[in-house]
Formats: sequence, structure tokens, C-alpha cells
Amino acid sequence: MAKAGDEKKMRRKDGVWDPLKASSVDKLRARQVPKTPQSESPSYRLAYVDEDFLCRPELRPVRLQLELLKPEMMLSEMGIKSTVVLFGGARIPAPGAEPWAAKNDVQRENLKKASVFYEEAEKFAALCAHHSALSNHQEFVVVTGGGPGVMEAGNKGAAEAGAPTIGLNILLPHEQAPNQYVTPELSFNFHYFAIRKMHFLMRARAVVVFPGGFGTLDELFEALTLIQTRRMERVPLILFAPEFWNRIIDFEALANFGTIAPDDMDLINFVETADQAWKIIADFYDLNGNKE
Repeated sequence: MAKAGDEKKMRRKDGVWDPLKASSVDKLRARQVPKTPQSESPSYRLAYVDEDFLCRPELRPVRLQLELLKPEMMLSEMGIKSTVVLFGGARIPAPGAEPWAAKNDVQRENLKKASVFYEEAEKFAALCAHHSALSNHQEFVVVTGGGPGVMEAGNKGAAEAGAPTIGLNILLPHEQAPNQYVTPELSFNFHYFAIRKMHFLMRARAVVVFPGGFGTLDELFEALTLIQTRRMERVPLILFAPEFWNRIIDFEALANFGTIAPDDMDLINFVETADQAWKIIADFYDLNGNKE
């Protein structure tokens, strides 16, 4: 006969009845098994807590699935329904800060000037956060790569405006420790670039890109390609600093050569300020008309 309280224990968080023993229970029990040559053998470890086993090459499909599933479940549990994606260079310093990544005087001068983008990223994220408050911070939540530079500015602007903010970090040899402004419960870490990029776009209501390097370019063209090929619904795609982008990428040359359609240029919006960027998003979704 079931004892009082068993009813609650046998239901999962989602309310589904589940009389099977939880895996977490056996994980603890396995630690209490007497130590013998048999129980100490790697073969005896429970598969789902055996890190050596999970890191084997044959388990790559499982690891890919886990990296897709873990953030998705946690974002859903936190009630995050949509995001504004903010991409940009990790090497861009805050105003007045020394450009730590500069390798020569020219880079040092350029990166110091680029600190204006740190300021604009901070302002833009604050604008997103103020609108996000209208949905109890479920919509238009700022997400960045979680690192320094423009990413830090985005997380900072949202956090200081009182909003939760997401960081999708990735393990790299340098620069990718989570910045202090990412909401701890929304701080994720990835091994696979591909899965990380999926999470950037799965909830995206807008993609906003500041000057950056190879990683930023990769993220920009991933989003552009998905929208161009209609594998992703069209969302505002906004590039800060047209002088930078038109010098780095000759978009018009691509259109003139014929490798993109002339109207593909309409997928891109160029802005200089945070207010201009937010206006594009607000107009696209008619936020001033209170449709959201």
C-alpha cells in the first residue's frame, strides 16, 4: 500500500506519474557499493555518469544531443520564449580600458576608438531589457556569447536594467570565461560550435551584429544564409557601423557579380546608434502598436 506522500514523490516536475526509480537515486547508491576489484573497474560505472565513456569518439552523436537538449530544457524551465541576439568582437574594450588584445600601435589605436561600440551595445541591450520587462522578461531577452568585449557590454546593459541575460560560452584557448553580467542560471558552456549557433538562433527575434573578427563573421553569415534560403523566418538583421562593414565586406560587389540577388541586400539593416537599432525592431514587430 502506498504511504502518504508517495503520490507527490512518484510524479515528475511536469506532473506526469512515474513509478520507476529515478536515475539520480541509483547514481548515489552506486557510490555506496563496497570497493572491490569488480566495483572499481571502469566497466562497472553507470554509463550516464562515466565521463570517460561519454567522451569516447563513438559517443559524439550523444554529446551533440546533450548539448542541444540541456540549454533548451533550462531555457524553457526559466520561461524564456524569445531572444535578441547580440554578436560582436571579444577584443573591443570598454571606454577608457586598455585594449588587451592589441599587438601593435595601429591595433591599439583602432581598438580604443572601437570602444564606442561597447557603449552602444550596452545602451541597445538596456533598450531590449526595458521592453522585455513588459513580458516579465520572457520575450526579447538579450543573449550573447558570454565573453568579454561587445558580449560583456550586451550582458551588462541588460543586467543593469534589471533583466536576466543569457551567455552561450564555448571552450577556447583564450578569452571565453563567462563575464560577470551573465545571469548564473542562464550561463551555458559548449564544446560544439554548431550546437551553440543553433541555440543562438532558435529563439531569435532579431540578430544584431557589432564589429568583430572571424567568429563574428561566421555568426553573421550563418544567420544571413538561413534567412536568405528561407530555412529561418526573416527577422531584423542589424549591422552596427556601416563604415566598418562596407570596408570589410563589399556586399554590393557580390550583388553586382551575381552571386547574390540584388534584393538580398534588403535583408541587412545598417545603423550607427542603439536607438536606430531598436527602432528597426520596434517597427518590424509593431511594438509601439502593442501587438506584442
